[in-house]
Amino acid sequence: MSDRAEINRQLEESANVKQEMITSCAETIESASELLKKSLKNGNKVLWAGNGGSAGQAQHLSTELIGGLRDHTWKGVPSISLTVDSSFITAWANDVGFKSVFAQQVGALGTEGDVFIALSTSGNSGNVIEAVEKARSIGMKIIVFTGRSGGKLKPMGDVVISIPSDDCQRIQEGHILAGHIMCELVEQEFTR
Repeated sequence: MSDRAEINRQLEESANVKQEMITSCAETIESASELLKKSLKNGNKVLWAGNGGSAGQAQHLSTELIGGLRDHTWKGVPSISLTVDSSFITAWANDVGFKSVFAQQVGALGTEGDVFIALSTSGNSGNVIEAVEKARSIGMKIIVFTGRSGGKLKPMGDVVISIPSDDCQRIQEGHILAGHIMCELVEQEFTR
């Protein structure tokens, strides 16, 4: 297959996933946005976590809630990515273990009514699952971003955004699109 044919194939595949998201994800994106708006209006905050590319997306989307997508004059809302404190992450992983690295932060930073957003393309990331369990025990609301199967995380979310794909790249592309929409709806609510 030529490079151009591969490029075209991947672009078409990505576009097809986005097209499918209209029917399979629009309702859950709206539900996640409503959950976030309600929690934030009540003075709560948002915590995010994921591994690898999902860690990068957790940071990216958390930043959108603080800095804004379209209106950079707004004051932002409290949003924390649990993937950015390298001193804590490396110390905890070294001294205790990586499996509880997010759960420990959820326990320290989370309060009842906050929202925990779990990103996992497979839905089977052990440290994200532990963090969801910790968040649930505190009384936090859970939004799960995952792929078609949803893995072990699927039944654990109050809202589950399952991207209709089994391909990690396509799932991550769907997550960033869904997250941008969700963050923009929150921003619109707070800048009206």
